[in-house]
Amino acid sequence: MTRFLFLLIILWSFTFNAQNTAVSSNEKLVYTASYNMSGILTDIAQVTMETSNVQTSKATLLRLKCTAATYSKWDDFFRIRDLYESYVSPKTLKPYLYKRNINEGSYFKAMKYTYSHKTNTIKSVQTKKKNQVENKDFKFSLGAKDIVSTLYNIRLIDFEGMNNGSQKTLSIIFDRKETKAYITYLGKETINTAIGTKTCYKISIGSQSKILEGSSNNVLWLTADTNKIIVYGKFKIPVGNGELKIKSASGLKN
Repeated sequence: MTRFLFLLIILWSFTFNAQNTAVSSNEKLVYTASYNMSGILTDIAQVTMETSNVQTSKATLLRLKCTAATYSKWDDFFRIRDLYESYVSPKTLKPYLYKRNINEGSYFKAMKYTYSHKTNTIKSVQTKKKNQVENKDFKFSLGAKDIVSTLYNIRLIDFEGMNNGSQKTLSIIFDRKETKAYITYLGKETINTAIGTKTCYKISIGSQSKILEGSSNNVLWLTADTNKIIVYGKFKIPVGNGELKIKSASGLKN
């Protein structure tokens, strides 16, 4: 499931601090994650993205929460219960805190980032099973973001101002390292989805990482409106290929 999310977030890092005109504080997007098993595309998990306001002692932040869970019939085969969340400025989606808890089969890892934008430094805490805790501070470059805060920044981009074939280079913070990725804008396409027929921005994705296999095999479709939500995605990874399909969307800002 980490690869599902990595595919999504590769797209979402190439805005800095644009004003948030797309993401509300009570939005909920639900997706079906499918994987090619023995030549058959099979629905194996649900991915849910939710937003909410959180009041701290200093400010109100927007909580961006993403969960991934296998359907119960697949739990005996490979159980997934993953949680990713980022706490950001409601106005700019600038991140201040990031948390990740991975529970996949017998594997567990928790990660926490605390941002210092004055020094471009992140204080991180990684926890594995048997209370193996590792603290590490590291630098990050301007515009680089964690998984979840980058996830939402695509929706602040003016795709109407981009030409077909236009490319972007971006930096993503993943496991305390920055990864370079490349986006190609492919124009508009109208597709049928569970929430209706949608005209979409179509984008292909590539990266320096081996997590994804070739940019032409990894494509996302986002609604060509002021919300810019993902409604469909195809991906290829070293161990197979799959899809991400929207099931429902509620609480949209526009």
